[in-house]
Amino acid sequence: MKSPLALLLAVALSSPLAALAAADVHDHGKPAPHKLELNAGSKWGTDDALRQGMSAIRASVSQTLPAAHSGKAKAADYDAFGKAVTAQITYIVENCKLDPKADAQLHIIVADIMSGVEAAQGKEGQKKRASGVVKVAQAANAYGKHFDHAGWKAINVPH
Repeated sequence: MKSPLALLLAVALSSPLAALAAADVHDHGKPAPHKLELNAGSKWGTDDALRQGMSAIRASVSQTLPAAHSGKAKAADYDAFGKAVTAQITYIVENCKLDPKADAQLHIIVADIMSGVEAAQGKEGQKKRASGVVKVAQAANAYGKHFDHAGWKAINVPH
């Protein structure tokens, strides 16, 4: 996942759909899958960087989600959330050493996370900020269902 980090992040931050296109850059022209799948019925392997980054993203969601859900989160809270999550995605991208098939699956999750970050940062309108945090939570939960991360706990997403 190291290759064109600057391009990946620039494109990912500019558009959720473009994030999927950026995912293709890493695996040299092979299209990224569009649906999360298990690895022949098992969870995909992870590496230290992925586990560390996703744990930090989970912590950011857990901290921000209650205020977002109750309507008490301020613009600064959402902006800080977006910045923290983006920093973790950058860390994951720079340090990830997954096998290509697991990496392709991770790109789907990263695209969903970045789409949520965009909404949380107000790029889809102020009223969508809380839903952006929920989208990141849902992507983190999808990660936990598809990747082998010992001790991972799903985030309780309010309805």
